Amino acid sequence: MRHAGHRPKKPGVSAMERVAPEATKRVYLDYAASAPVRVEAMEAERAYEASTYAGANPNSLHTAGREAARALDGARRDLARLLGGRFRPADIVFTSGGTENNNLAILGLAEGARGRDRGRTKVVLSAIEHDSGLDMAPTLRDRGFEVVLVAPSREGAVEPEALERMLGRDVALVSVMAANNETGVLQPIGELARASHACGALFYTDAAQGFGKVPLDVSGCDAVGIVGHKIGAPVGTGALAVRGRVPLRPQTFGGGQERGIRPGTQDVRGALALAAAARACCEGLERTREEVAALARALYARVCFEGSGIVPTTTCDVGEDRLPGMVSVMVPGVDSESLVLQLDAAGFEVSAASACASGSLDASHVLMAMGIPRDQALGSLRVSFDERVDGRDLERFADALVSVVRRLR
Repeated sequence: MRHAGHRPKKPGVSAMERVAPEATKRVYLDYAASAPVRVEAMEAERAYEASTYAGANPNSLHTAGREAARALDGARRDLARLLGGRFRPADIVFTSGGTENNNLAILGLAEGARGRDRGRTKVVLSAIEHDSGLDMAPTLRDRGFEVVLVAPSREGAVEPEALERMLGRDVALVSVMAANNETGVLQPIGELARASHACGALFYTDAAQGFGKVPLDVSGCDAVGIVGHKIGAPVGTGALAVRGRVPLRPQTFGGGQERGIRPGTQDVRGALALAAAARACCEGLERTREEVAALARALYARVCFEGSGIVPTTTCDVGEDRLPGMVSVMVPGVDSESLVLQLDAAGFEVSAASACASGSLDASHVLMAMGIPRDQALGSLRVSFDERVDGRDLERFADALVSVVRRLR
């Protein structure tokens, strides 16, 4: 896999690395919210624009339409191969990203399972799911489901024993994300899927954060969601892998594209860019995983020392039990908003917990579910990056964070 840091930067490759008036480099460290678009993804888009089928509808029978369909099928094959878990190219359904994945999978699988067995009227969600998953609860209840939340351990992982206590013959679906988007903690999805299947329930995992960053064993999952802009593909790209035997009830209706699960003319350009970014991330993953984890460990050591006032949200091992490129810390007594704004003024762009919930002034629901006191959770900070980050920038960031915390405290 080529590393962006080992080649000359092309114009427009990193719009997030802006230059301030006084030539102070701005450093973007919020890849978990949205990663900079990869060169490989942009090259795939340019190749599409130069092709003979650019703009053609892949459902049309003429030559350009058939060429577009072949290109789309190639992207399916790549994603199925890279995802693994015995998913087939035909199982790949192209979507607009994580929110659509979670809405479609959670509602569609729950209704599909109940349609097959009317006694399955319960849905189990982890208490640390992304907001686009947890916000399905009111709609599920409106549609006649009971919704229960399974809490994680203090270290941020949903334990199989905790899930098993909630399972029974009335459970239609269990949904637990592969890697948490705030702490980076990897969830034991293989064990959770086996526990779910033991009572006849379906199992879905939102792999928005895990795919392309760590090897995932999704062989026990009935459906898996992946998201383009988390791995360097354009915003608005994604895919839901759904096994052909799984009863998923569509939530939109139209011409029957994507097996009727997600009808509407497909975005061929976006699918090709998504597949290109996935190839760039997944091929050579073991090497880059350790490289990025080493950078994260060094960052933790530089900021979480005695007397700094900065503490990790979890002690799970980076790279093994957590995503390699996510650093999750708290500053008790200081609010996240002040930290983010002060760091932004210093030239570093990070987020407070999930960027999707940044409009909320309350503490992170993930940290609260882990049992962290609210006054500590209010000072949470998430720093995220991949192998394209410059280690010297992380060192500069660490110094800036320690300085900001001292000033605010």
